[in-house]
Amino acid sequence: MSQSEMIVLVDVVLITAVVQRGTADLVVQAAQEAGAQGATIFHAHGTGVRQKRLGVLGLAINAEKEVIYIVVPADQADLVFERIFVCAKMDTPGMGILWMTPLEKMATYVPHEVAARFGLHVESRDK
Repeated sequence: MSQSEMIVLVDVVLITAVVQRGTADLVVQAAQEAGAQGATIFHAHGTGVRQKRLGVLGLAINAEKEVIYIVVPADQADLVFERIFVCAKMDTPGMGILWMTPLEKMATYVPHEVAARFGLHVESRDK
């Protein structure tokens, strides 16, 4: 790829999951089995309804969380989303939260032969 070109991916979705600490690796594995190519995981502190209940007792607890970012093609997003929901047991109170955000465009390194095979858009950076 020359310095004046970049591969732009469109029709992609960012899936964000906030899960209990220690759960992220299993969640990413489930997402990859559903078609995701990879993920970014980072650690965070969270508070919520349980924090308020414990606050009445004078206890202040910051819950350890893991935040996962996964970018997937829009046509795979619903399946990956559902698999994450099930794997992270988000039907249980306090286990986490999950959302999808459509991305207008995204750029990363993609080899020319892969871009050609998938019909990805190539833009010039000299605009």
